[in-house]
Amino acid sequence: MALAVPLLAAASRDRGAPAPVGVSVVADSAPPIPREFRGVWVATVANIDWPSKPGLPVPQQQRELLAILDRAAEMHLNAVVFQVRPSADALYASEIEPWSEYLTGAMGQAPQPAWDPLAFAVREAHARGLELHAWFNPYRAQNDQAKSPASARHISRTNPALVKRYGRFLWMDPGEPQVRARTLRVILDVVKRYDIDGVHIDDYFYPYPIAQARGRGELPFPDDASYAKYTSAGGKLSRNDWRRENVNLLVREMAEGIRAEKPWVKFGISPFGIWRPGSPSAVRGFDAYEKLYADARKWMHEGWGDYFSPQLYWPTYKVGQRYGVLLDWWSAQNRQGRHLWPGNFTSRAGATGAGSFTVAELLEQIQVTRVHPGASGNVHFSMRSFSRNQAGMNDTLADGPYRGPALVPASPWMSASPPPTPRASLGRDDRGMRIVELRTVEGTDPWLWVVRMRVADGWQTHVVPGMTRTWSPPFGDEPLDLVVSTVNRIGEEKTP
Repeated sequence: MALAVPLLAAASRDRGAPAPVGVSVVADSAPPIPREFRGVWVATVANIDWPSKPGLPVPQQQRELLAILDRAAEMHLNAVVFQVRPSADALYASEIEPWSEYLTGAMGQAPQPAWDPLAFAVREAHARGLELHAWFNPYRAQNDQAKSPASARHISRTNPALVKRYGRFLWMDPGEPQVRARTLRVILDVVKRYDIDGVHIDDYFYPYPIAQARGRGELPFPDDASYAKYTSAGGKLSRNDWRRENVNLLVREMAEGIRAEKPWVKFGISPFGIWRPGSPSAVRGFDAYEKLYADARKWMHEGWGDYFSPQLYWPTYKVGQRYGVLLDWWSAQNRQGRHLWPGNFTSRAGATGAGSFTVAELLEQIQVTRVHPGASGNVHFSMRSFSRNQAGMNDTLADGPYRGPALVPASPWMSASPPPTPRASLGRDDRGMRIVELRTVEGTDPWLWVVRMRVADGWQTHVVPGMTRTWSPPFGDEPLDLVVSTVNRIGEEKTP
């Protein structure tokens, strides 16, 4: 994995009043900080991760969300992928779509007292030095486990012609241009109004096929009307190619729209882990290209995402879907050099039943990713396993690959204000405890501070939220040298 460049240095052995920190040759001996994406999905659909059940009192909802963010920070994760649009609904204050039933227990019912979970999550994640990526489902209109009736503001009520029933699901028809326009409007509304670090979509494009009874094959998706409109207007693509192009148009327009609105906000996609069986030759399994109409290889070739997290949900030893073999293939498709941060089915680590594997296998998957020249991190599904410390996985990660902090890898193709010049001083507070005063020459906040501190038994590295002004070293550690740097929104660090 890539390592941090040398940083602005501060050397101070003054034991008295705060003194400005100056540049020192000690910067050259300070250890670099790893660059690795350590993300976790926080799923709200069916209350998988948060809130623990619908309709909880607002203070309890907030406590549960804070516990998730605290756990992520203490485990040295650096990003939370928070699901905010499970089914054409919203876990934030939206003028476009109704409040989600997973929050309040009834679709369209606002939380009382009023609060905005996304605004809260962004603020509290940033206060812990975590990136917050807003996760959207672009087409699902109702989950098969939905409990409450559709709100009067839901698309199935306001524009039912755009919504199709597929088994027990409701699905917005990707072949309708109005559906694409609505999804773009929803996502760009969030990008404009919230200080998120990323937009994320997962593997649900056209729905996963549903088998019909008595061996009658798969239930066809009911898009005859939208395909007929396409062909009557002169369209020549076959049905399957047309479906893929519908999804391609959405992905491309999302990438362009996000970049135009806020060029520092990442666009991430987590497609199904197999593009097509036989790619590569040893791979067997579900064909996302033909069944979900998701041409994720094209998206990578075009560089439409800033990061790709193919769901490599199989162990390293699984014949037909070996983790490392699939990772090699996805890396080979990354012609534009975007981030490759594979997804791991962490909830299966230390679990029981079909598909489960050991926590040691999870560590092996992280190690396979780390040593791969084309990958630089992982995304874990889902937060529930960390909240439970399932089979002691938190302790195993803390003692192993996640022992210390890591910065999210930089995204040099993106655009953001450069990191400001750090200006630090070292002193003591009223109780005589050591403190570091953190400022910048320009007077602007960085996204993050990186503080390297030499103590009697060696160097420590700390990642500190950019809003911090006074930072206290760990109790009992007397700093002999300090090296301070700033990081901006796309991961660039200030060099000496």
